[in-house]
Amino acid sequence: MYKYIFGPVPSRRLGMSLGVDMVPRKVCSLDCVYCEVGKTTKLTVDRKAYIPSQKIILELDHYFKHNPAPDFITFSGYGEPMLNSGIGELIDYLKVREPDLPLAVLTNGTLLADEKIHAEIIKADVVLPSLDAASVDAFQKINRPHKSLDIAQIINGIAAFRKVFLGKIWLEIFILPGYNNQEAELVALKDAILKIEPDLVQLNTLDRPGTMEDLKPATYEQLKAVIDFWKLPNVQIIAAAVTRKNQKAYRNDMSSAILETIARRPCTAQDLTQIMGLHINELNKYLSVLEAEDKISQVKQERGVFYKIKQT
Repeated sequence: MYKYIFGPVPSRRLGMSLGVDMVPRKVCSLDCVYCEVGKTTKLTVDRKAYIPSQKIILELDHYFKHNPAPDFITFSGYGEPMLNSGIGELIDYLKVREPDLPLAVLTNGTLLADEKIHAEIIKADVVLPSLDAASVDAFQKINRPHKSLDIAQIINGIAAFRKVFLGKIWLEIFILPGYNNQEAELVALKDAILKIEPDLVQLNTLDRPGTMEDLKPATYEQLKAVIDFWKLPNVQIIAAAVTRKNQKAYRNDMSSAILETIARRPCTAQDLTQIMGLHINELNKYLSVLEAEDKISQVKQERGVFYKIKQT
C-alpha cells in the first residue's frame, strides 16, 4: 500500500489520474465547509517539507515500474499541495522521468500571490485553482481561511500567475446555494473571472459529504442559472466521472486500495467499481469484509450511500 500516492482514480476532469499527496491529512490554508476530505486539523500558510520529496519519488518509481501509465499525474489529496516546499522538485523529477505524462496541480489558489511558487509550478501542464467567493463575507463563510489570507490578494495572485503561465488554467468555482449564488456574490465572482482570464471556468457543487451536515448541493438548474447570469463563453458544468471503457484493475491489493481511496474522499460503490475495475458483486465482497472488520462506515447522501474510513 502506497503512503503518498493513490489511484489512479477516474477524475471528472483529468481521466484516470494518479494522485500525489504533498501534505499529511489535513494540512491546509483553508477549512472549507464542503471539503470531502474532512475538517482541517492544521490551518496554516507555512511552507515546508511536510513529506520529503525523496519518499514520494521512491513510490512513484515503484509505481511506474509495475503499473501502466495513467492519463495524468495530479498533485492533490489531503490538503493544499503547494504548502510543501518540495513541489518544484517533484515536478522537475516527473518531467524528466515521464516527459510525455501531463501534470496537473489542484490548488485552492491561496499561495499564488508568491512569485517564488510561480517558478516552482511553471512546468505543470494544467493548474486548477479554486475560487468559491470574491467577497470577504462569503470567503469567510465558505472557506474559513487562515487569518492572514485576503481574498483580493488571492484573486490578484491567480491573475498574476495567469500572465506568466503557458499551460492551461481551469478555474473551479464551487456553488453552494445560500452561500455564494446570490446576485451580489455572482457579480463579484464574474469580475474576478474577467480579471484572471482562465482558459476554462468549471462549476462544481456538493457531490460527497462535506464538514457540515446541512449543506445542500446546487441543482443542475441552479448551476445553469449561474451560467446564464454570467453570460461568459468559457463556463461549463463539470460532468460525471468518465466510465472506464476497459474494466481492468490497476491494483491487485484491493482491500488496501479501497481503504487508501476512501481515506481521501468518500465513495459510493459505483465510484469504487470504476476506480478498482471490479464488478459490483465482487466489490461488495470486499466492502462486506471491511465493514465486518469495522474499518469502514456508511453515510447517506442525496447521490447515494458513501463509504468512508471508520473513525476510531
